[in-house]
Amino acid sequence: MIFKDYETAEFFDEMFPRSGTNAVREHYGSVRRRFTSYSEEDFQKKQSAIDRAFVEHGVTFTVYSDDQGTERIFPFDPFPRVIPSEEWTLVEQGLIQRITALNLFLHDIYHEARIVADDVIPAYFVESAAHYRPELKGLDVPGDVYVHICGSDLIRDQNGCYVVLEDNLRCPSGVSYVLENREVMKRSFPELYQEMKVRPVSHYPRLLRETLRRVAPGGASEPVCVLLTPGVYNSAYFEHTFLAREMGVEIVEGQDLIVLNGFVYMRTTKGLEKVDVIYRRIDDDFIDPTVFRDDSMLGVPGLVDACRRGNVTLANALGTGVADDKVIYAFVPEMIRYYLAQEPLLDSVTTYLAYREKDLRFILGNLPELVVKAANESGGYGMLMGPTSTKEERTIFAEKIRENPRNYIAQPVVKFSQHPTLVDGKCEGRHVDLRPFVLYGDEPKVLPGGLTRVALTQGSLVVNSSQGGGSKDTWVLRHLKEG
Repeated sequence: MIFKDYETAEFFDEMFPRSGTNAVREHYGSVRRRFTSYSEEDFQKKQSAIDRAFVEHGVTFTVYSDDQGTERIFPFDPFPRVIPSEEWTLVEQGLIQRITALNLFLHDIYHEARIVADDVIPAYFVESAAHYRPELKGLDVPGDVYVHICGSDLIRDQNGCYVVLEDNLRCPSGVSYVLENREVMKRSFPELYQEMKVRPVSHYPRLLRETLRRVAPGGASEPVCVLLTPGVYNSAYFEHTFLAREMGVEIVEGQDLIVLNGFVYMRTTKGLEKVDVIYRRIDDDFIDPTVFRDDSMLGVPGLVDACRRGNVTLANALGTGVADDKVIYAFVPEMIRYYLAQEPLLDSVTTYLAYREKDLRFILGNLPELVVKAANESGGYGMLMGPTSTKEERTIFAEKIRENPRNYIAQPVVKFSQHPTLVDGKCEGRHVDLRPFVLYGDEPKVLPGGLTRVALTQGSLVVNSSQGGGSKDTWVLRHLKEG
């Protein structure tokens, strides 16, 4: 029996309130019934079919540091994560609240900077953020929306409460895996999928294109939208091509675009075609060599000037990366209170800022119990996991923190929830997080579900694909009234 030896340990378990197979959370009842009816051979056949589908569809990601070859098939676990409708409602409302406050913050700091003047956030933290762009002060964007696509990372703590771990506002990735995961699950478990009444996600490309069209300059009725990619060697190139194809828009590189008289044009076989909206998957540093890095071969000279003139819209807007800074993350609850006069619906993780003398002493005195993160690293890099670190690693990190305290934050170890995961024919608990995707054109819309990432190594809390993590399909159930 697949769940016979399953242990919940001391973590919040998504499926079982306690060890043993008699008690199961209500929304997982159908999953348990179906999965207990499958043999190990059944699971092996389904996993093989899923792997073949991923190979055929080219569902890959890149690991730059891997000397065994960079291109990999994204590991996938066929045990679905299930979220009941009432639980999802809270997540959805919390994400909408959060992206609303973050957009207000970004507009504010590039205009009046009231939140700084009112001493809610120290000016130094904003101005020293790696992705703060003083060149963009006073630059208006359509509808004052800076973040059109957001992928915030959520975890559940020991009490089962959703907590925001970080926000991804520059070029959030992973939604292509959400869509591909869903397709293989519908084929692999068709009866279970139908029985569970799962909310669909296949409409995301349509919503994304609608979002881009709604932020076109001048309210163009038939705007030309393109997806700007760094090229085939980027780790998320599969996603770039996937989304462009699904939206029905051109995928371009910097060399395919040219700015003339303040307008952006795309080179085509029929001549130049004016571009209205660019869904960019290139960081600010590389997007316009006349404003940012002058050695960039990826960007488009004059693109920032075209934005200033209001002739093209970038999604996400330039300068959004300041809110990705992990120091700025610590102030998001205050942003919500300041701009919206509301209490946060989703908690953030307690965060210590090394730049503050009191916090610095606490961090250095408690490194074995903390997670230390560099303010602008991602993908699991630039991080110290205190409980599993060596004395030498802690010594090295302590020196880094002392040398550049602004660049480091620390957080207590949050014991992520765990979820049943198929490992070598057995069912074992593995830690998971969740990256839901929010689109913001004229109003925020949250895709029901998101990318559940799973730490495939037993005991690991690092779910990033670049660090050996995998993914699951996330099933948000319809409300009973939806039928």
